[in-house]
Amino acid sequence: MPFEFATATRIVFGAGAVRELAPAAKSMGRRALLVAGVSPALLGEAGLDCALLAVEGEPTLELVRRGVALARQERCDLVIGLGGGSAIDAGKAVAALLANGGDPLDYLEVIGAGRSLDTPSAPFIAIPTTAGTGAEVTRNAVLASPEHRLKASLRSPWMLPRLALVDPELTFGLPPAITASTGLDALTQLIEPYVSVRANPMTDLFCVEGMGRAARSLGRAFADGRDAEARTDMSLASLLGGLALANAGLGVVHGFAAPIGGMFDAPHGAVCAALLPHGMEVNIRALRARAPGSEPLGRYRTVARLLTGNPSAAAEDGVEWVSRTCRDLGIPPLRSYGIRAEHAPALVSASAKASSMRGNPIALTAEELSEVFSRAL
Repeated sequence: MPFEFATATRIVFGAGAVRELAPAAKSMGRRALLVAGVSPALLGEAGLDCALLAVEGEPTLELVRRGVALARQERCDLVIGLGGGSAIDAGKAVAALLANGGDPLDYLEVIGAGRSLDTPSAPFIAIPTTAGTGAEVTRNAVLASPEHRLKASLRSPWMLPRLALVDPELTFGLPPAITASTGLDALTQLIEPYVSVRANPMTDLFCVEGMGRAARSLGRAFADGRDAEARTDMSLASLLGGLALANAGLGVVHGFAAPIGGMFDAPHGAVCAALLPHGMEVNIRALRARAPGSEPLGRYRTVARLLTGNPSAAAEDGVEWVSRTCRDLGIPPLRSYGIRAEHAPALVSASAKASSMRGNPIALTAEELSEVFSRAL
C-alpha cells in the first residue's frame, strides 16, 4: 500500500540527550528564542544566548504573536521549545511565522484563511519534559483562540523540528496526576493511529512497540516518578505516538478533545484520558454492527492483547483495561472542568467536523458521538 512518512530531521533519545543541545543550537543560529513552560535553568548551564518567552498554559494566538515580535526584536534566528506539548507547539508556531511572516490566522485551519506555508520554519529544536504529546516529532501546532472559543492547527511539513532531544530524565519530576494524564494521552496517540483508516506498515511498528511499553510502565511511572526504566518506556511511547499520529492520523478521542479544549479550561491530556475508554467502546460496537469483518476490529483485538498481556483477549478486554487504568490513576471525568450535558449538541457537531475525526476507523453517527461524550461526563 502506498504511504508517506516524514519526521524531524534528527532525533536524539536517551538519558543525558539534552547535553546535545548546546553544540546543536550553536550550529543552527547565533541567538535563540527559548519558548519554555518549565524553568529554563538547563539552558543557562548550556551557555546559550537566549531570549525567553514563558508559556504558562496552552498556547494562544496572542502568545504566538508576542513570541514572533520578541524574536524579531531580539534578533533571534533559532527557536527552542522546552516543556510539554504547549511550549513545543508554541515554539513550532513562532518558528514558522518567523520565517513566513504574516499572522497566525493567515495559516490556521477552520478559523483562519488556511494558507500554506511557503518557506521552511526557522531552525527549531524541541525538548519535551513530559511524556504525552509527541509534539517533538509532529508537523502541526494546536493553538487556542479564546475569541472563537476554538482550538485549531497550524499545519505544514515545513514545521517539523530540525532536532528533537528526548531525555527521559527531564520527566522525573512530573507529579503523579500529570504523569497519568500525559501518559494516557500518549497511549491514545498509539491506539488511534493503529486503528486509523490511514494506518500503514511503518506506523504500525511504532504503535505496537509503544503500546507494549506504555502498558507495562504507565502504572509504575505513576507510582514512582524516579523509576528510570518506566520513565524511559513512557518517553519512548510518547515519541512513537507522535511519529505515528503525524503520519497516520487520529480518531474520535482527539475529534472531541480539540473543541473541548477550545471551549473549556481543560488540560488536553486529561480530556483525552477521560474520553479514551468510551471512544474505544463505541467504535468497537459500531464496527461489530456495521463492519464485522473489518481490519480495524481485528486491530482492536491486537490492542487488547498488547495491553492485557493475554494472547486470547477480545477487543472489549482492551476497553476494560483502559477503564480500570483510568480509575486507578485517578482520571477525573469531563464534568470536573465545567462541562455539562447541555454542551453535547455543540461539541458533537464540532467534533464531527474536526480533522482528527477523518482518521476514525468507522464513521460514527451523531447518536454514537453523543454516547461517547455522555459516558465521559
